[in-house]
Amino acid sequence: MTLQTFWTDTNTKDLLAVALRTLFILGIGWALSRVLHWGLKKFEDSITPKDVLRESSAILRLKTFSRLFKWLGSLTVTGLTVYLLLDNFGINVAPLLAGAGILGLAFGFGGQYLIRDIINGAFILIEDQYRINDVVEISGHNGLVESFNLRITKLRDFEGRMIYIPNGEVKTVINFTKDYSNAVLEIGIAYKENVDRVMQVLKELALLMRKDPYFGKLILEDLEMLGVDDFGESQITLKCRIKTLPIKQWEVAREFRRRVKNRFDELGIEIPFPHTTLYWGPGQHPDERKTP
Repeated sequence: MTLQTFWTDTNTKDLLAVALRTLFILGIGWALSRVLHWGLKKFEDSITPKDVLRESSAILRLKTFSRLFKWLGSLTVTGLTVYLLLDNFGINVAPLLAGAGILGLAFGFGGQYLIRDIINGAFILIEDQYRINDVVEISGHNGLVESFNLRITKLRDFEGRMIYIPNGEVKTVINFTKDYSNAVLEIGIAYKENVDRVMQVLKELALLMRKDPYFGKLILEDLEMLGVDDFGESQITLKCRIKTLPIKQWEVAREFRRRVKNRFDELGIEIPFPHTTLYWGPGQHPDERKTP
């Protein structure tokens, strides 16, 4: 039955009934959507621990599944609502689906990309490559995983920009926050400094940070001194790292550098910086010019 035939053959009483059923279907669809969103939000709130610096891998994984279920549930509710509305108007849905060529679309050019996205998204989820609130690099893009479903991954970068990546385009993933992180530090010192003394100073600073009421909770192990990493043109580079909670490596590294600068200033340890010497030529230096 077409819409034109439907409106022609239906009397006023039937139209009123159809309108009421339409409102009822829309109301049920809206209510189901709200209940779904409310229920999943309550679930996420219930599994979120209080006063933690970083949620556990299990909780983040549960939240990832929760967001996925929200996406699938929303699609299901929307599809069911549309189906009931069409049926309410006397429109046979089966011929429409056949006419739209759903099977042909699935194996067509566009459908192949959609299927690839869904399959790859399933593998990402099963293999636990990344989760909500992980910091990752995908296809040269860095950011926090803000949303994930079987079709697309959304990253929020440091500047607040949202990056949309189809799951089929996810080839190589660098996860910066899987289980733990490392704050890798390269400290440059002048050639005149005693290397062993400076390394001892760095270790002592790291021990003090572990005793800090806040930063001590972020650091998992003592500083690992890797030693002299490079002989540069004007500096010796010392390399070390500190094992931290996931996603806390940047915060720990910034605080450690701040403390290094202050401590080096106290002890007179030189951090090299570029120097420029100007040559004025014979008798052209300002201090050597003759006053007329």
